[in-house]
Amino acid sequence: MTSSNSAAPAEQSTNPGVRWHTVDADEAGQRLDNFLLAQLKGVPKSMIYRIVRKGEVRVNKKRCKPDQKLVAGDEIRIPPVRTAPKQELPNPKLDKIASLEQCILFEDDVMLVVNKPAGLAVHGGSGLSFGLIEGLRALRPQAKFLELVHRLDRDTSGVLMVAKKRSALRSLHEQLRDKQMEKNYVALVYGSWPGKIKAVDSPLLKNTLQSGERVVRVNDSGKASLTRFKVRERFPQSAISATLVEASPITGRTHQIRVHTQCVGHPIAGDTKYGIRGFDEQLQVVGLHRLFLHAESLTIQHPKSGEPMRFFAPLDDQLQAVIERLRKGV
Repeated sequence: MTSSNSAAPAEQSTNPGVRWHTVDADEAGQRLDNFLLAQLKGVPKSMIYRIVRKGEVRVNKKRCKPDQKLVAGDEIRIPPVRTAPKQELPNPKLDKIASLEQCILFEDDVMLVVNKPAGLAVHGGSGLSFGLIEGLRALRPQAKFLELVHRLDRDTSGVLMVAKKRSALRSLHEQLRDKQMEKNYVALVYGSWPGKIKAVDSPLLKNTLQSGERVVRVNDSGKASLTRFKVRERFPQSAISATLVEASPITGRTHQIRVHTQCVGHPIAGDTKYGIRGFDEQLQVVGLHRLFLHAESLTIQHPKSGEPMRFFAPLDDQLQAVIERLRKGV
């Protein structure tokens, strides 16, 4: 939105790269630096701080600080800065994109909830031309704002939330920070899970290898982490020793459930990074060809009405078929 401020057109006539932006009600409340990072895609945070410090960014014609909270009606001067080229959205007619329409569990004017398929990254990058968020933007070209509330690993399926308003994103992030959001996963793990293990609180440290691959390990210098576990089903008829468990992450660390199951000797089936090859090969015989980790349910307070809401995503056909074969002793 362009400001009606009389000073803006005068400056723009001499410096056409300058933009003026009027903060609307949905943008209000966020920090100036976060606002600029969203406006200036691909610009390093260090440059954002530099242009603010040098006075090239102004709020209501005055110098400002990066942590200044924006108010509806504020006039922001945004200087010309080289940004990353705008990413082309995938064709919404592609089968992989069009099929996302059938994955939508809930949608209203402020949020959208999806049952993410396994194998689909949440966003493009690292050699991927697009991910789920780019696919949803292609399906909803009229939506001015679509941002991930949280993430799921590429090979994990299940409930994933996307905000359609910045105010909804702020509200849901607050619920995440305050641990008011209840997330429940289902995982098939190696061996007989001991009933006495109700929770794992091993601290987790994230490392990035030279190849760019992320690996998480239990380490005393890592971040505090907590996952609660409950046995859902055992398979006494099966020759394959496995247990179906429910996992509820209280913290949200990278690969948290996968590493917490591994560190107690019961890694998740189909986990090529943290699993057991022999176990995975046994399960391939009964039709498992992916990570058996599924975000089954999510409970929140609606960001607009405050109403408690629970979203549920059933297991896909492949995972359900594996459970049926284990029950039959195959």
